[in-house]
Amino acid sequence: MRRDRKTRGKAEAGEHMNSWMLHGLAASALVLGNASGVLAQESTNRVAANTDWSVFVEENPKECWVVSAPKESVNTKDGQPVAVRRGDILLFVTYRPGKAGEVSFAGGYPFAGGSTVGLDVGGTKFDLFTDGEWAWAGSPDDDAKIMAAMKAGSSAVATARSGRGTQTVDTFSLSGISAALDEAAKRCAN
Repeated sequence: MRRDRKTRGKAEAGEHMNSWMLHGLAASALVLGNASGVLAQESTNRVAANTDWSVFVEENPKECWVVSAPKESVNTKDGQPVAVRRGDILLFVTYRPGKAGEVSFAGGYPFAGGSTVGLDVGGTKFDLFTDGEWAWAGSPDDDAKIMAAMKAGSSAVATARSGRGTQTVDTFSLSGISAALDEAAKRCAN
């Protein structure tokens, strides 16, 4: 299922949101503590951990995804640092049988209407479109370019704006991403 502005209907968006809610529940422990201890207690579908990235598999319907929480988050408003409450902040790549990987970002707040999330991966910049608290690459070609950049880079920086005007900058380590992507792709190949 491709997430783009032209084809995403309410039913499709609802189906996709249920999938992402499942992802959020399974991966939310990443934000609460270290991935190895907490996730083992919170989720039974984690199948691998590769440095800063975890791999999950859901059997019905079959989905495989890699996920990581940021190493650093900076929040500002009107150029000044601010303390804000955010939900889970996660960077994902999701695979479904017979489909290429799909990149997404959960910012932990509703994004400003009509805004995009800037994703800088090793100096290569991408725009993700937003819907509520989620952002996606605009096409399978963009997904492929982002994943290639992730495999070659050391960090990914997501810059976004909330509906309340807060600017957020979240920095993700890419240590372990190549092995995690390969594992998830292999597990969802068929």
